[in-house]
Amino acid sequence: MLICLTASHKNAAFDLLERLSANAEHAAPRILEGHDAVQGAVVVATCNRFEAYLDLDAPVGASPVSAVHDAIRAVGTVAGLEPDELRATVGFVHGNAVAGHLFAVASGLESVVVGEGEIAGQVRRALERARREGTTTPELERLFQRASQTSRRVRNETGIGGEGRSIVRLALDLAESRITDWAAARVLLVGTGRFAGASLAALRDRGVTDVRVHSPSGRGAKFAASHGIEAVPRGDYEAAAAGVDIIVTCTTAEHHVVDKALIAAGRERLEASVALLPGAVAPVQQINQLVIDLGLPRNVAPDVVDVPGVDVLDLETIRIHAPLEVLGATDAAREIVDRDARAFGDGAEERDLAPAVVALRRHVYDILDGEISRAQARGDDGRTEAALRHMAGVLLHTPMVRSRELARAGEQATWIDGLEALFGVKPDEEARAARDAATARDATARDGTPRDGTPHDGTPRDIRPTDASAPSAGAPPRRAGAS
Repeated sequence: MLICLTASHKNAAFDLLERLSANAEHAAPRILEGHDAVQGAVVVATCNRFEAYLDLDAPVGASPVSAVHDAIRAVGTVAGLEPDELRATVGFVHGNAVAGHLFAVASGLESVVVGEGEIAGQVRRALERARREGTTTPELERLFQRASQTSRRVRNETGIGGEGRSIVRLALDLAESRITDWAAARVLLVGTGRFAGASLAALRDRGVTDVRVHSPSGRGAKFAASHGIEAVPRGDYEAAAAGVDIIVTCTTAEHHVVDKALIAAGRERLEASVALLPGAVAPVQQINQLVIDLGLPRNVAPDVVDVPGVDVLDLETIRIHAPLEVLGATDAAREIVDRDARAFGDGAEERDLAPAVVALRRHVYDILDGEISRAQARGDDGRTEAALRHMAGVLLHTPMVRSRELARAGEQATWIDGLEALFGVKPDEEARAARDAATARDATARDGTPRDGTPHDGTPRDIRPTDASAPSAGAPPRRAGAS
C-alpha cells in the first residue's frame, strides 16, 4: 500500500516547512525504524514542500492509521516538532491517489509557480537519496520512475513548463519595481547550490553583467571559474555585501549568511577605506539595497530589515505573489497526469493479484497433469489430452477476466477470498517475490542503475491504472514435462 504524507505551501505555515525541510535528509531512515509495516520511504523536500512517500506491507483493506501516526512521530522527532502539531497540518494521500499526486508534483502542477522546472530534478534527487540510504522499495522505484516519465511528457507536450517559470525568475519579476536599470545593477550571489546557476542565468537574461559570488562553504572560486564571474573571499565578504545593489542568497547553510551585523560592518569598512584616501569625503550611505532570500532554511536574518535602506524579498513573500495558472496548458497537463496515474494504478492492482493468479493456474494445471497422465495410461492417442487442455483454458478464461475487472475496481480482496472459499487456493508467495524482483528489474532496465534498495556509491482522487505483468486471459501454455 502506498501512502503520502504531505505538507506544502497550500496547507502549512512557512516556518513549519522550513523546519521540516532543514532536517529532511534524516527523515526516511527514522520513518523506517518507527513501524514494522513501513517497508520503504522516499522524502521529497523543497523550499515549499515536504512529502514522505511510504510503502506499507499491509493486507488489502487494512488500516494504515497506526503506521501513519508512527511516521508522523518519526518526522516530528527529526524536525523537533510535536506530533500533534504535524497531525493537524500534514495532508494524507493513500492508495491509487498517491500516483496522481506525485505525478502532478513532479510536473510542477502543485508548485508555487505552476510549471516551474526545478521540481522534476528535486523529485529525481529524492529517489537517488533514498537509494543511497537503502530506504526505497521496488514499488516506490516504479512510482518515482513513472513520475519522472510523466513530468517529461508534460514538459514536451504542453506549454506548462515554458521558459522562465521558476521561483528565481518570479523573485526577479517582483524586484522590477525596485531596480531601475538591471544593466547597471551590482549583484552579490551567496551560495553555489542548485539555485545559484538558475539565479545567475535569470540575472543575465535581464542584462545584469556585474555579478560576484561568495560561498560560505568555500566553493565560490570553483563556481566563479566555471561561470565566468568573480569570487569574493571570506575576508572581503562584509564589504562586498554592503557595496552591492542586490544580494541573492541561495545556500543550504543551516545558519543565517546575511544579517544586520554583516551589512553594518561592511558599510563601516567601506566608509573607512574611503576616509583613508587623501582629500576623500565619506559617501552618503547607500539607501536602496535589495536582499532576495531563496534559501530554506532562511539564509537572511530577520534583523536585516532594521538596516536603513534595505528591503528583503523572501520565499514567503514570493509565494503570496505567485501568478495564477495558465489555464489551457494546465488542463492539458492534468489530463496527461490523470491518464498516467490511472495506468499506474491499474498495473499496480493487477500486480497485487498476480500471486493469486499464479496459485489458481498452478492448481488447475496440477489437476490437468494428473488427468492427462491417467488418460495416457489408458492408451490415449492425444485427443483426450487436447480436449482437457482446451477445457482448462476455457475454465480459466472467466476468472482471469474477472481478476482484472475487480482489480481495477479496487476489489482484489473479493477475488482472493472467493478463490480460497471455492478451491482452498491462497496467493503464491514465490510469485509475490518474483513480482517484486521484476519491478526492480524494470527500473534497472530504464537507466542501468540497481533498484533493489541497497546503498551504492500528493484530497485523494480515485486513480487506478495497465502493466505487462497483468494476468492474461489467453489460452494456457503447455506445461513443461507434459507429454
